[in-house]
Amino acid sequence: KAAKLAEKEAKKAKAAAKAAAAAAAAASNAAAAGGSEKKANKKAEAEAKKAAEAADVARIVDQLAAVAKGDKKPVNKVMFKAYHPKMVEAVWYDWWEKCGFFKPDPDSKRPPFTIVIPPPNVTGALHIGHALTNAVQDTIVRWRRMSGYNTLWVPGTDHAGIATQSVVEKKLQRERGVTRHDLGREVFLQEVFKWVDEYGGRICSQLRRMGSSVDWDRCVFTMDERRSVAVLEAFVRMYESGCIYRDNRLVNWDVRLRTAVSDIEVDYIDIPGRTLINVPGYDQPVEFGVLTSFAYPLEDDSGEIVVATTRPETMLGDTAVAVHPQDERYKHLHGKFIVHPVSRRRIPIITDAELVDMTFGTGAVKITPAHDPNDFQVGKRHGLEFINILDDDGNINDNGWEFKGQPRFKVGGHPGLKHKVPVCR
Repeated sequence: KAAKLAEKEAKKAKAAAKAAAAAAAAASNAAAAGGSEKKANKKAEAEAKKAAEAADVARIVDQLAAVAKGDKKPVNKVMFKAYHPKMVEAVWYDWWEKCGFFKPDPDSKRPPFTIVIPPPNVTGALHIGHALTNAVQDTIVRWRRMSGYNTLWVPGTDHAGIATQSVVEKKLQRERGVTRHDLGREVFLQEVFKWVDEYGGRICSQLRRMGSSVDWDRCVFTMDERRSVAVLEAFVRMYESGCIYRDNRLVNWDVRLRTAVSDIEVDYIDIPGRTLINVPGYDQPVEFGVLTSFAYPLEDDSGEIVVATTRPETMLGDTAVAVHPQDERYKHLHGKFIVHPVSRRRIPIITDAELVDMTFGTGAVKITPAHDPNDFQVGKRHGLEFINILDDDGNINDNGWEFKGQPRFKVGGHPGLKHKVPVCR
C-alpha cells in the first residue's frame, strides 16, 4: 500500500512539473510576443516620422519652386535630422549670382587672388574627378574671399579639338549628309559654335549645381574670338623673340578626319605576330606583324643588300640603308650606294650604331625619314633627304611613281616591290 501511494505521489509530482514547465513556456512566449509587438510599434512609429518628414520636405521643395529666380530663399526654421539636398541647395545659387557675391571689386585696394578653372572638354560632362578638383578649388577661393582678398575664379570650357570636330562631323553626316570639306572652314566653324552653344551649357549647369563660386560674366570658351586672337598673338611674339621656331616634323595624320592629332591622342598596340586588323577605308582586314625582306641592288652591280621591314610600302620613301659600324658582314659596303628599283635614286649606305641592331632581321635597316620617328632622327643626324610618299587620304602621292593613287596598305603587297621571304615573328 505504501509503495502504491509513493508511486501515485511521484506521478502527481511529474504532472505538476510538466504543468509548471508549460506555464513557464507560455509566460515566456507571452513576454516575447509583447517584445515583438513593442519593436513593431517602434518601427511603425519611425516609419511614420520618416514619411511625415519626407512629406514636409516635399512641401517645402514645392514652395521653393515658386520662388522667383534670383530672390532670396525663405529659410526654414525646422531642422530635420537627415540632410535633404533638394531642399537645402535649392534657390541659393541664383540669389548668390544675382547679388554678385562671386565678382571681384575692380576698385578694391585689397590684395588680389585669382585662379582659372582647368577648362573641362565641352564634348563631355563632369565626372567625380571634376567634382573633387572643383570642390578643392572652391574651398580655396571661398577661404580667400572670407580672409579679405579680392577674389576671382574664372570659369570656362575647352574646345576639345579633335573630339568636338569628330562629334560635329558625325552630326552633319547623319543629319545632312555633308562633310566639313563640303561646307568649308568658316561655315563648319559656325556649326561647331552652334553645337557648343547647344550642348556646352550642360557643364556650366553642373558647376552651378555644385555651388562653384565662379564669376560667370567672365566665362570663356577656348576657341572664342578673343582667346583665338590672344593665342595667335602669343605665338607670333614668341616666334619673333626666338623663344619658339618653325620646322618640319612628323605628325600623326588621321586620313578620315584629314587632320593631325597629338601624340597623347594616339594609342599604340603591340603586334605579337601576323595579325589582321580592320582599317577604315579598306574592305578587307589588313595584315600587320609580318617581317618582309627585299633586296636593294648595289650601284656598281657587285651585289645586293637585303633589308627587312614590317612596312614594305614605305620603301618608296627610302633615302638610306643603315648598318652597324661593327657589323663585319657589311664593312665592305661602308660609303657605297644602292639604286632604288622604282625611282632609280642613288641611296647611300650609312653606319649608325644608335639605331641598328645587328641581331635583328638582316642587320641592315631601310631608312624612311619622312614616315618613321626613329628614321626621322637618323635623317637629322646624317643630313638625309626627307621624301613624303602619302597624300592627305593615305594614298601614294607623286613620289610613288607608278604606284601613285594606290592605297598605302595595298601597295605593300604589290609584286612590283619584289617581296621575298616573309617571316612571321
